[in-house]
Amino acid sequence: MATNDLNHNLVLLSHLRSILVAVGEAEQIPDDSHALFLERFDEMMLALPVDPIESQYLGQDIMCQVIERYPQIAHLVPRDLLWFFGGACFNFMPDEELDMYQALEERRHEAEANDEPFDWNQEKQFMSMPVSDDTPQH
Repeated sequence: MATNDLNHNLVLLSHLRSILVAVGEAEQIPDDSHALFLERFDEMMLALPVDPIESQYLGQDIMCQVIERYPQIAHLVPRDLLWFFGGACFNFMPDEELDMYQALEERRHEAEANDEPFDWNQEKQFMSMPVSDDTPQH
């Protein structure tokens, strides 16, 4: 697991955690189970840099629970996290999105193999741009 990839996803996890905290503060969910869930979330975030492989499984479970327990924020879960943790998280991604992430991953590996720079976010933006046949040719 590339360190850059890990750091990117840790930032996304921190952002998602702040959303979860806000949901709790808005009293949209039962407080006791929410506090326990946040504890598990924090444990996963701390374990991820130490034991990335073992933490993947916990991460999959937690990402799936975020979507199932908090459907009101499911649309705010960064898609990169679903791809990063994989497994059961793929059930929440349409085929077109999975195809895009697979192509993005292939581009990343190709760039690394050729010692070329690779910017995940820039490439993702480029790949998700709509292709239009109406664009005038200069």
